[in-house]
Amino acid sequence: MYGRANVVLIAALGILALGGCAQRQQPAPVEKVYQGRSIYDYEANSLRGPSYQVQKGDTLYSIAFRANIDVRSLAQLNQLREPYTIFPGQRLQLRQPVQGAPSDKPVVRNPSTRTETVDPQQKKEYVGVESKQKVTSSQPVQVPKVPSEVFPKSNQIAWRWPTENSVIREFTASVTGPKGIDFAGTKGDSVRAAAAGKVVYAGNALKGYGNLIILKHNDDYITAYAHNNKLLVNEQQWVNAGDTIAEMGNTDAARVKLHFEVRFRGKSVNPRHYLPRGSQ
Repeated sequence: MYGRANVVLIAALGILALGGCAQRQQPAPVEKVYQGRSIYDYEANSLRGPSYQVQKGDTLYSIAFRANIDVRSLAQLNQLREPYTIFPGQRLQLRQPVQGAPSDKPVVRNPSTRTETVDPQQKKEYVGVESKQKVTSSQPVQVPKVPSEVFPKSNQIAWRWPTENSVIREFTASVTGPKGIDFAGTKGDSVRAAAAGKVVYAGNALKGYGNLIILKHNDDYITAYAHNNKLLVNEQQWVNAGDTIAEMGNTDAARVKLHFEVRFRGKSVNPRHYLPRGSQ
């Protein structure tokens, strides 16, 4: 859901009819049985260091989520290929080393080497990054600027409902309950972006959520859209609020539905606190 974006797997859950829990005669049917650590066990943007040592139960996807990095970029940085196999104790780089960063090792100078004073008015000499050849120039070296991603502030996010279909399960803060809300639907119904943002994940590698999309709206908020039949956007793509990003389905679910989450700084929050009132 960025930080920066992460997301996603539910433990044992039942389908709860709204308003009818107190009069249920039989226990709710179980949809999924907990099968190990999931994205719910992690917090987005919680890894901020330059590297990370893999722990038991980690996956490259969970590490990328916690480090707010695209999983493919993380794999490329560490020269990993699909299926992105990692092992406990392995050290992964989370950040690209800074070019020209000062070394921690002391510089050993040859005492026989004579140091000469250089006239500051002389032409500047520098080493090209790519060619490694010395180049002379009478102009200052121009360092190209990398364009930064500009996300709206939290109070500037314009929220909207991801579907017009009815809600079949509400948010609950309980440990084993859903961390979002579920919508009914039929296969192929449109799933829309709840706010403008960037696609930071589009795939099906997160256990229990089927075909999943995660949008990053700023450093505080991400949203997740699970169980889709077809994904219509790609990672790193920018979308506007209301854009169709997927088709509803039942991947990794007992029925066709949309599972929708809002996360604030990695913590699950009730989507109804943000979505417009008067709908659903």
